Amino acid sequence: MTLKGQGPGPLPPLLEQYVELRDAYPEYLLLFQVGDFFEAFGEDAERLARALNLTLTHKSAKDFSTPMAGIPVRSLDVHLERLLKLGFRVAVAEQMELAEDADKLVRREVTQLLTPGTILRENLLKPEANYLAALSTGDGYGLALLDVSTGEFCGSVLYSKSALYDELFRYRPAEVLLAPELYRNEAFRQEFQRRFPVMLSEEGFEEEVARSALARQFAHLPPGLDHPALWRAAGAVLAYAMRVQEEGLPQVRGFVRHDPSAFMQLGEAAIRTLEIFEPSAVGDRSEACTLVGVLGLTRTAPGRRLLRAWLRHPLVEEAPLQARLDAVEALVRDGVLRSEVRKILYRMHDLERLAARLWAGRASARDLSALQRSLALLPELAELLEGLGPLKSLRERLPGLGQVAERIAAALVADPPLKLSEGGLIREGYDPELDALRQRAEEGRGWIARLEAIEREKTGISNLKVGYNAVFGYYLEVTRPHYPLVPKDWRPLQTLKDRMRFSTPELKEQERKILQAESEAVKREYAVFLELREAVAQAAEEVRQAAVVLAELDVYAALAEAAVDYGYTRPRFSKEGTLSIVAGRHPVVERNSAFIPNDLSMGPSARLLILTGPNMAGKSTYLRQTALIALMAQIGSFVPAESAVLPLFDRIYTRIGAADDIAGGRSTFMVEMDELAAILRGATAQSLVLLDEVGRGTSTYDGLALAWAACAHLHDRVGAYTLFATHYFELTALPERLPAARNAHVAAKEEAGGLVFYHQVLPGPASKSYGLEVARLAGLPPEVLQQAQAVMAALEASQKGLSQALLEELLHLDLSRTSPLDALLFLRRLQEQLRGLPLAEKV
Repeated sequence: MTLKGQGPGPLPPLLEQYVELRDAYPEYLLLFQVGDFFEAFGEDAERLARALNLTLTHKSAKDFSTPMAGIPVRSLDVHLERLLKLGFRVAVAEQMELAEDADKLVRREVTQLLTPGTILRENLLKPEANYLAALSTGDGYGLALLDVSTGEFCGSVLYSKSALYDELFRYRPAEVLLAPELYRNEAFRQEFQRRFPVMLSEEGFEEEVARSALARQFAHLPPGLDHPALWRAAGAVLAYAMRVQEEGLPQVRGFVRHDPSAFMQLGEAAIRTLEIFEPSAVGDRSEACTLVGVLGLTRTAPGRRLLRAWLRHPLVEEAPLQARLDAVEALVRDGVLRSEVRKILYRMHDLERLAARLWAGRASARDLSALQRSLALLPELAELLEGLGPLKSLRERLPGLGQVAERIAAALVADPPLKLSEGGLIREGYDPELDALRQRAEEGRGWIARLEAIEREKTGISNLKVGYNAVFGYYLEVTRPHYPLVPKDWRPLQTLKDRMRFSTPELKEQERKILQAESEAVKREYAVFLELREAVAQAAEEVRQAAVVLAELDVYAALAEAAVDYGYTRPRFSKEGTLSIVAGRHPVVERNSAFIPNDLSMGPSARLLILTGPNMAGKSTYLRQTALIALMAQIGSFVPAESAVLPLFDRIYTRIGAADDIAGGRSTFMVEMDELAAILRGATAQSLVLLDEVGRGTSTYDGLALAWAACAHLHDRVGAYTLFATHYFELTALPERLPAARNAHVAAKEEAGGLVFYHQVLPGPASKSYGLEVARLAGLPPEVLQQAQAVMAALEASQKGLSQALLEELLHLDLSRTSPLDALLFLRRLQEQLRGLPLAEKV
């Protein structure tokens, strides 16, 4: 590496050291400690300044200058968090010695490598899972996902790009490794980064590297890794994480292979439009406007992560769903139990990440103290769950960790210091050798404490004091009026404005003994702590098991709390395919505004609902609430309705809202058609399909034709449960032609004060679209509304006239006197005119 802007002269030694470390980590932004600042130079300085909005200065020497930017050491963590969010990989080089102790140049070493997907430091992590992903190809796509903070290691084999993107969107990894054949495919990489703007790399996919990483991690290859693309991705993700952590990954204990078809499929469009994890409104980052925000009443970090996992992968089998619902219902019925359980859970620390830090040998004294406080709560929690049928399995799976808690409590002080090197970790009476060293130091300090009174009496200096500082150690302090009384054998240490400080041989000897005892005590204390941590780490698997059980209990309790607070009911599942929702509500909208419930009735003989009504009346909300009720039921949650009977859906598809893809060169209509095509290809008779205004991205008649054909295909060939919201009134004729189609509309009425929305879904088609009335409510100028009314009337008259003219011409045509050529010419004219008619008149 060369430094941007350098002059003809040689690099100063400091910058030579910087360049040497920078060259060792070329893909990282190097933060290089210089005293009280972490600095970057050259192009790195410019990148740092742009990212953090810092002032860019220059490092100058004789015949040399280069850009420089820096951040204070005390605010490193704040800036690291911002850099990682922006997708930077950061190498932190710290000073390994004090400047006064250095021979020449202060020695510096890279002590931390941080990347968005491999964060281990608790203060930089959010409660949610933080995934590093690797993607390889072979017979399909192999996707491996690793959360180094918990040790979760999983993956899937996916056989289409759309399935791959859907799975990645569900997990939202912080960093992705792409196999070279994908990384170097310009079209694929650009499309990938457009969808997932995260840090990308192509490291670790060589067969030798991947196999070596897997062999290092596992004595035997886990059975789920028998697919070439998957083991290559798994090996790459392990190799990368090991290199960044510069050590093994003992917290990774196994690999779980997920089969996406074993769960309800939720594609990217469904997750986005249903606002499961993120609000869709531009600029609105409030989790309260999402489903996970409404249901997320969990009290522990593992519970929060588990709830998200359940929402990513709803179940499709009834037996485990009923078991979840039984557990939720038990906590709904027993409010006292639910309250007590949630109080205990609130005091629990993140046992899952604590277990990972135990395995990795990174647990601090405060970690162990937090672990002890959490484990001490387990007996009380187990007692609460005793004999409660639906929660009995949780009680049985909860490990007994009382001895671990007792050992930590016996060893550690109640509030240990942050740094292990500071001492003050271990309780008195735990280790005899440590107690003896502390006693020696205490005796020395006692001698010094008595020295003050002895020397006052001996010298006659009434205000003599014994003090201590880090530079001179212990000293005797005398004010100016008493200088004549200072004994001749006292050695001066420091002269201040009105006092002097002295030492004596006896004082120095006692100081030496005290410091030696204290130093040996700190070393012994550290050794005792390491022994304790190693002993506790033997129970890390049980700690993780406790975290798993508590996370599950936490989610049950949170879902029960939501059910009680929000008035949810237990759903039932129908083997006959009945879908009956009475007084259903949108779980998110009702938390933020007044809401009018609505019913829905569908089944094998009524699988297609054509929903009409004006804009702003609530059609899209009605579609979304149906999907959310189904989704909630299939994670084991109660649902917002008076009653709900549902089929078990294998997939939920949505085509709601208008959005283009400018960067990808796709118009709104192309995006709409891509999503519609995916639905028509993938939907089954067990799918729930929500279509809102399909066809509006093109001309009226093209759009109407496409909407009609899509409905017919879903009805005739797929048999999916389909809710189709539309302004095409011609589609209300579908029930006359399709036996399982039904009409419904969202009620609205023109009254003296204008258009009134009732937000009620009623049987039958809407009487009109009320487009101009909605425009009036939106505040369009009166002259624009008047002109629109005139144009609409003219179009309606023209349409009717054209239809009548065609009929009259056809009726008066004498076929016996018409030549073949004239007949063809008439047919062509008739066809051209018919292209301008509504579909309902053509059919």
